[in-house]
Amino acid sequence: MTDAPHLLVEERGAILIVTLNRPEKLNALTGQTMALFEKAVHQFRDTPALKVMLIRATGRYFCSGADLRDGSDGKPHIERSAVEIREKHRLKLHGMQRIYDEMEHIEKPFVVAHQGPCVGGGLEMSLSCDFRLAAKSASYAFPEGKFGVLPASNGVSRLSRIVGTHWSRYLIMANLPADADRAFVMGLVHEVYPDESFEQDAMAFCEHLAKQHAEQMGTAKLAIELAHDVGLAQARQVERMANSALMLNPDYIAGIERYISALGSKKDD
Repeated sequence: MTDAPHLLVEERGAILIVTLNRPEKLNALTGQTMALFEKAVHQFRDTPALKVMLIRATGRYFCSGADLRDGSDGKPHIERSAVEIREKHRLKLHGMQRIYDEMEHIEKPFVVAHQGPCVGGGLEMSLSCDFRLAAKSASYAFPEGKFGVLPASNGVSRLSRIVGTHWSRYLIMANLPADADRAFVMGLVHEVYPDESFEQDAMAFCEHLAKQHAEQMGTAKLAIELAHDVGLAQARQVERMANSALMLNPDYIAGIERYISALGSKKDD
């Protein structure tokens, strides 16, 4: 039995690195894990100098899902009414739905790096991230189907938005796993890196994000979600509204003025 914290948090320049740290339990999510994770999410949100949050893990698993033996969310019992079950999903489960909603609302990028299997609740956490990176040895599955239920904290709602109904049926209805290459084909992950260089490749990706324009990325995060939810004509209005704010930014105006001036100088030559 180890007394090590279930989550490690480190600031590395503009990147907040959050590491699941229960390798002996395959990084199963506990109440302690989620409490520390929510605190880290708020630290990221409230610290202007932090530009990117990277979620990673120690050991051979990224995450095996929720720890069903963890009793920190109240005495374990089987719910006996549909209302009780719905309220448990909304209010309990270590606050997962609340935390994942907050991640989606924060106008900064979350990156998750899967060095090994990512299962159940770990995959649901990852679906609220903006970017998902996989090592070649990563894999993905929702075991809830083995018990005759659905993953209910992003597993249907967010998954179907990301990979569509076609691949959601594969993971949820057929209850089949996906390796890293299939996950890439699905659109579930953005990159697949070699195991040997995975840690360095994931950090390089985060360092690239940290150099991007913060206002542009935050606005893009909102605009992409809104454009996905409305019709084409309204989506174009979202683009116009977003750019009407971005193009009044002094950084943009100064950059465009420099660009136009440089073009004029080339013509004079």
